[in-house]
Amino acid sequence: MQIEQIYTGCLAQGAYYITSNGEAAIIDPLRETQPYLDRLERDGVKLKYIFETHFHADFVSGHVDLSRQTGAPIVYGPNATCEFDCISAKDGQEFSIGNIKIKVLHTPGHTMESSTFLLIDENGKDHAIFSGDTLFIGDVGRPDLAQKAAHMTQEQLAATLFHSLRTKIMTLADDVIVYPAHGAGSACGKNMSKETVSTIGDQKATNYALRANMTEAEFVQEVTEGLLPPPAYFGMNVAMNKKGYDSFENVLDLGMRALSPSEFEVAAEETGALLLDTRKNGEFAKGFIPQSVNIGIDGDFAPWVGALIADVKQPILIICEVGQEEETVTRLSRVGFDNLIGHLTGGFDAWAKAGKEIDTVNRISAEQFSKEVKIGESKIIDIRKESEYCAEHVEESYSKPLAAINEWIKDINPKEHFYLHCAGGYRSMIAASILQARGFRNFTEIEGGFNAIAKTDVPKTDFVCQSKVLK
Repeated sequence: MQIEQIYTGCLAQGAYYITSNGEAAIIDPLRETQPYLDRLERDGVKLKYIFETHFHADFVSGHVDLSRQTGAPIVYGPNATCEFDCISAKDGQEFSIGNIKIKVLHTPGHTMESSTFLLIDENGKDHAIFSGDTLFIGDVGRPDLAQKAAHMTQEQLAATLFHSLRTKIMTLADDVIVYPAHGAGSACGKNMSKETVSTIGDQKATNYALRANMTEAEFVQEVTEGLLPPPAYFGMNVAMNKKGYDSFENVLDLGMRALSPSEFEVAAEETGALLLDTRKNGEFAKGFIPQSVNIGIDGDFAPWVGALIADVKQPILIICEVGQEEETVTRLSRVGFDNLIGHLTGGFDAWAKAGKEIDTVNRISAEQFSKEVKIGESKIIDIRKESEYCAEHVEESYSKPLAAINEWIKDINPKEHFYLHCAGGYRSMIAASILQARGFRNFTEIEGGFNAIAKTDVPKTDFVCQSKVLK
């Protein structure tokens, strides 16, 4: 028996590849299936089952393509209704893979079909659970995503999750390994650890939601407290995972369509496509195609695309570094952005060499900022998460998180200058590009963000003035 955790950092997502005696199972696969097909061929094994812990909201699974390519059936837990062929397993149902078994533990609460898969080894011993979004390392799944579909409140879903954990998970032996679907950085929980593997015993000892003396009321209150609104694309990804989607190969073909600068310009005018520039923020600041939005491929690319573009049907034209076209298309497809018109061949350099119009961002160093800024007079917008702002921030700065830009941008006075920063420059350049695409030119973005500002003599504080926190 072999278990491989295939972890994708930009999505904070864990898929699992399991083999035993010539057969294999894959749990919660990503959209692109070729890496799994390569593993199967390498190991000389047959894929017997594709297990899905639930209908994912934060990414599009590769289950449909993988089933079509291999003939392996897709297995969900109880209550799963798909618009493609799938097995909606019963609670306690077992599936054999080689010399091992996968047992379905129905654990509703995150969603009503959410299930944990218990791996029973060759000796009949409980070895590991693949807990999906039911149990994370240090946290549990948020109970607010399935309210509409389940016709339940988040409090009712949280109470359901409480009993799932107590009756199905915490009753397992302490040495059973825990393999979750996500780690730190995912929007599917609140306090996930950077660790991606643990044990039942460790989680009982350290996970706030698994306290032995915790009441249902305490659990509901703590799990629902402080939940941020889910990213707008979540519901669309759930729909794709339930209904099916265009094959990844077709999406790749669309995105890999190479367009000359002139063709790119015409396509932008005819389709109304979003111009998505995935270069590093420093390169973008020096020059970019007017109206383009910068979300760098070298950061949390897919989640920010999902959160800020939101509509997966939005037509997109890609500007990226030469050689990164396929990676960009792949990562867009993981969150369901399939309506790709093509990419600019030769990247931004080809556009500039063609003599096309370019734009720039007014970016200054932290040192220059320290010379210019007048605390109490200058307006400073900090677009980090509110928790980052609360830990330490520039005195008299305003907390306006990037995730809420579509709300706070409405309050921007186009005649009032402001400084803009995040932690290191990645998020502030996203904000700068959005601001300029919507006509705002009255700001200065700070290179290196708060990390660089902290090294200057600009006054900083960890005191939060409530009037300056965006609600």
